[in-house]
Amino acid sequence: MSMSPADARYHLARIVGLIRRGLASLRTRGWRATLQRVGVRLRRQPPPRREPLYAPAAAAFAPFAVPASAQPVASIVIPVYNHAAHTLACLRALAAHPPAAACEILVIDDGSSDDTAAWMAAIDGLRHHRRAHNGGFIAACNDGLRLARGQYVVLLNNDTVPQPGWLDALLDTFAQVPEAGLVGAQLLYPDGRLQESGGIVFDDGSCWSYGRFESAEDPRYASLRDADYCSGAALAIPRALFEQLGGLDARYAPAYYEDTDLAFKVRAAGRRVLVQPASRVVHDEGTSNGTDTDTGSGIKAWQVRNQQVFADAWRAALARQLPAGSVPGPALVHRGQRQVLIIDEAVPRPDRDSASLRQFNLIRMLLAGGAHVVFLPTRGEHGGAATQALQALGVEVWHAPWLQGVGPWLRTHGPRFQVAMLVRHHVANECLPLLRRHAPQARTVFDTVDLHYLRERRGAELSGDPRLARGAERTRASELAVMAATDVTLLVSAAEKQQLAVDAPSVRVELLSNLHEVAGQGLDWAQRQGLVFVGGFNHPPNLDAMQWFIGEVFPLIRQRLPEIRFHCIGADVPDSLRALAATQPGVQVHGYVPDVVPWMAGGRVAVAPLRFGAGVKGKINLSMAHGQPVVATHCAAEGMHLHDGEDVLVADDARGFAEAVVRLHDDEALWRRLSGNGLDNISRHFSMDAAREVVARVFLA
Repeated sequence: MSMSPADARYHLARIVGLIRRGLASLRTRGWRATLQRVGVRLRRQPPPRREPLYAPAAAAFAPFAVPASAQPVASIVIPVYNHAAHTLACLRALAAHPPAAACEILVIDDGSSDDTAAWMAAIDGLRHHRRAHNGGFIAACNDGLRLARGQYVVLLNNDTVPQPGWLDALLDTFAQVPEAGLVGAQLLYPDGRLQESGGIVFDDGSCWSYGRFESAEDPRYASLRDADYCSGAALAIPRALFEQLGGLDARYAPAYYEDTDLAFKVRAAGRRVLVQPASRVVHDEGTSNGTDTDTGSGIKAWQVRNQQVFADAWRAALARQLPAGSVPGPALVHRGQRQVLIIDEAVPRPDRDSASLRQFNLIRMLLAGGAHVVFLPTRGEHGGAATQALQALGVEVWHAPWLQGVGPWLRTHGPRFQVAMLVRHHVANECLPLLRRHAPQARTVFDTVDLHYLRERRGAELSGDPRLARGAERTRASELAVMAATDVTLLVSAAEKQQLAVDAPSVRVELLSNLHEVAGQGLDWAQRQGLVFVGGFNHPPNLDAMQWFIGEVFPLIRQRLPEIRFHCIGADVPDSLRALAATQPGVQVHGYVPDVVPWMAGGRVAVAPLRFGAGVKGKINLSMAHGQPVVATHCAAEGMHLHDGEDVLVADDARGFAEAVVRLHDDEALWRRLSGNGLDNISRHFSMDAAREVVARVFLA
């Protein structure tokens, strides 16, 4: 396929942008840090390797124990009819990797004639119920429902091998999604291929196992998603809801379509049906009943008969389903939702920087508003745990090898989006021509994160470097050009909005600041200790701030508070900063910390000694959201609705900054006032509630 002009412009803009950013990094970070950043960008990161599928070793029967609880959260109901070896393998898997949640395991023996009864009686902790007569799958499952004691009933076929963590992933979904009424596992063939990631129901009642024979890692199937139905081979449902719905419908006896009917009843009751790919269960499809191509005889013949029973029962609901014969893909699967595309270099890492936390919380708001969110990282890399965190929310995240370039991907998927957000000016500059060509119907949103040219200009002024000043002007031209070419520009602070009213008065702007949850007060004044700074050191303003604070400010504080300790937290600490910190008693450089909450909730004072920058400072928001008062420079406090002496202390010179820190550290009444007012500031200006109208107007309207 020949390269289109839009593709050529994308690649040229990308090359030019990388060169310019590399030169700017050399001037601001030095050659060592720049070389390290280049290495990271050039190194292709493969997707994280999943553990090999677990399969219990085949062995002669010997007694063993399975997880058991007198007060179970979940009741695992396993209906069986013969095939004792399969049941044994399933139970051995449950015993080998017991779930964290308290559970009970009920084997409902539907009149087996093999070794089932003898073997089950010898397994410690197992509840074994033998039916008087063979009644089929539905009757056995309904017996299990009557005997279950857990808050959730989990139906599990005996020809399955549940993988480690499968049950906890199912149950966690109910906590994560309060509207969830039924959650199914991702079913795999023993060779690792996907058997089903939720099911599709067509308008004639026929069904499609979504993703069959594909890779389980394919972005189309790897995220939490609403499904038309989930196979009864492995699903969880609240016991109270299951009882309210009358269990599995006996009209479908002995089997087939009872799970599809159950899913439709769950939706009719106002609850959601979800497939959870983090829950993996190997299913030896057809052990008992043959495969779904064998419908002419035996119990599989009921599949044909029951399709008509189901279609008659749900005729009105089926009218809203996909037409029979269509080939489901993401565009059709999510046809009833507003589809929002986010394009950035990489997935957000909310534990590392405030821009990522803002983006992550924006995604949560979009999902809560009913949108389907698709994330396209232009670097094409799987972000490991960060990608999995988005998938767990329900975000369709693309990555190599399924993402073979932005242009080809947009040619295929561009027409399905109503809104597309481009993050940072260099990404927008590269991708906007492709987006205009392949998704002309989409509203384009430019998320500045902060005004880069304003930050660069201030850095140039501080350093007195004319080359940095020229670079800032080039960035200004690029940012303003993107703003003029997109429909909406998102800014994070009122100060930036005022700046753009002068620099680009015709641009449509919306204010979407940092997004935080108000965590609460944390520890009280007397229980808190030390000073805290949080910020990643790939961001030049943070490095400059710490060089100034550790080198000039902290020694003055230490003179007044000889025992005080300062905790410097943030990823990518350069050796030069560690060397400087080693010369100052009381300074502890922690580097990257996965969970900063203990430092926010336990440190007495946070410092934000930034001497240049732009936008809204997440480090200040984060501290205030945990009731931790802040001493900041005017630059750090800019645009954050803060008032010196009321919800922050502000100082710009070393002696004044040190004096403010000592004062706030020692004055309990002042500390309490700033702590309470800071929490109020977050609630009024930087909470998700405060941003709801803007998010609805820009993305959902």
